[in-house]
Amino acid sequence: MRNLTAFLNLKPDAHILDVACGRGRHAIYLNSIGYTVTGIDLSENNIKHAKDYGNETLSFIKHDMCHPMKDNYDAVFNLFTSFGYFEKEEDNVRAISSMSKNMKAKGCGVIDFLNLNHTLKNMVTHEQKQIDGITFKITKHIENGFLYKNINFEADGKTLHFTERLKCIYLETFKKYFETAGLSITHLFGNYDMDNYNAETSDRLIMIFQKK
Repeated sequence: MRNLTAFLNLKPDAHILDVACGRGRHAIYLNSIGYTVTGIDLSENNIKHAKDYGNETLSFIKHDMCHPMKDNYDAVFNLFTSFGYFEKEEDNVRAISSMSKNMKAKGCGVIDFLNLNHTLKNMVTHEQKQIDGITFKITKHIENGFLYKNINFEADGKTLHFTERLKCIYLETFKKYFETAGLSITHLFGNYDMDNYNAETSDRLIMIFQKK
C-alpha cells in the first residue's frame, strides 16, 4: 500500500474509496498511514465487522459497487482480486463505470487482479493445506469462462464445502471495459514492488487508470 500510494503521489489529505473492501483490511491500513478512507462492500457481515475499526476519517458503508456513491474521491481502489464475481458481463462494465463516476476529474483508479496468463499456466488443480490442525482439500478448474475453487474440510464434527468463482478477465477485456467507461490505463504493474507487468511471469495485473 505504501508503494502504491507513493507512486500515485497521493497527498496526505487524499480521500480514498475502497471498493469491495471486505472486512476492511486495506482500508484500515491506508487510514493508519494518514488517508481518509471510505470502504464499501455488499456484505452486511463484512461491513458490520469493519465498522468496529471506524473513526472520524475511516468509514464503512454497505453498498453495491455497480452503483456510484454520491461523493467523488481522489482515488478509487479495488484491491486483491475483488472483481470478476458477477454473473452478467454488463455488471462488470457497470462497476467500472461507477468507479469512473466516483473519481474526481484528476483522480486515479486502481484495479488489482490476477494475471490469468500466469495463474492458469501454473495452476495446481488439486492440493491439501493444513492450517490450525484442519486439513483443507482444494480443487480448481475452469468452466464456462470462470475459474472455480472448491474447498472441502471438516471442523467441529461437520463436513463443510465452499466454492469461489471468478470470471477469467484478461487485460484486453479490461481495456474494453475502461474504454466504455471513458477511462484509459496509464500504468501496468505486475506486483506491489511496482515492477512492470509481464503477461507471462507477473503474479498480478495491477492497472492504474484515469479519466480521458
